Amino acid sequence: MEKILQVKDLELSFNTFGGEVKAIRGVNFDLYKGETLAIVGESGSGKSVTTKSIMRLLPDHSAEFKNGEILFGGRDLTKLSDKEMQKIRGKDISMIFQDPMTSLNPTMPIGRQITEPLLKHQKIGKEEAKKVAIDLLRLVGMPKPELRMKQYPHQFSGGQRQRIVIAIALACNPQILIADEPTTALDVTIQAQILELMKDLQKKIDTSIIFITHDLGVVANVADRVAVMYGGKIVEIGTVDEIFYNPQHPYTWGLLSSMPSLDTEEAKLYAIPGTPPDLLDPPKGDAFALRSEYALQIDMEQNPPFFKVSDTHSAATWLLHPDAPQVDPPATVIERMKKFPGSRYYEGGAI
Repeated sequence: MEKILQVKDLELSFNTFGGEVKAIRGVNFDLYKGETLAIVGESGSGKSVTTKSIMRLLPDHSAEFKNGEILFGGRDLTKLSDKEMQKIRGKDISMIFQDPMTSLNPTMPIGRQITEPLLKHQKIGKEEAKKVAIDLLRLVGMPKPELRMKQYPHQFSGGQRQRIVIAIALACNPQILIADEPTTALDVTIQAQILELMKDLQKKIDTSIIFITHDLGVVANVADRVAVMYGGKIVEIGTVDEIFYNPQHPYTWGLLSSMPSLDTEEAKLYAIPGTPPDLLDPPKGDAFALRSEYALQIDMEQNPPFFKVSDTHSAATWLLHPDAPQVDPPATVIERMKKFPGSRYYEGGAI
């Protein structure tokens, strides 16, 4: 598959009054043409900062690239000027933000907001831009698009506003679409509709999507591959089936165990103990070690490298070292692993 984006050894810090916050600490991943890569983890794990660094939307006065590259179209985005990035944002790489109400200008009709990137990047006339905008509204399932073009954001429901934001993001047929928790502010019924819409649109326009979320249930429905982030690092990456049914990192075990399901008894719902690390003073070894009942002595002293599980799956945990003791994950995770061919718990059958 063709690589459309490569993030290599990315390190980024914020300079604050309290000191240097090491927000991104050596992140590596590739994005392939036409795929959806989900990045998951708790709040503060570095998901949004990673994607905003790709868009170069972080404040220049406090955010600083310390190391690494973000390669897109043969260019390193970390080295581009603001003027050069303005030609890429909205045209080649677009972003859907969490809250559609704050993403839209309340003083402008939505038709004007959709045509704005078309006029800036596509170099087409106003009438043609208007036709494209109407087609986009129709594409995202907006009824009576010609009438809606003249209306303002407050005249739409939350789900409709998110459809408008998606239409704006898709206006210039971007190669990469970054969706930063796009369904968080919506109720579950509308959330399902927006997720279905994004899956449908991806097939139609063949864009690559980076989907940021803390909701693993959402991931199962939209992603091809999943990267699990913790403490400013990716700790495990693999296909959606590998992450859900053959997870290897204790943090991934904790996330999966804390997912409610129809079989879960409320009293038994798991919660990961402790809190994420202070990135003003990151831990010396594995950042998750202090919260993990599976931590080894070496976890306190050395940061684990990535160990290969399969051609598409790797995890940064010392538990995968040949000399590590064999430990069993939580019972809920073992039940998942029984369905995965290649897992040591596999019992046959389909996922």
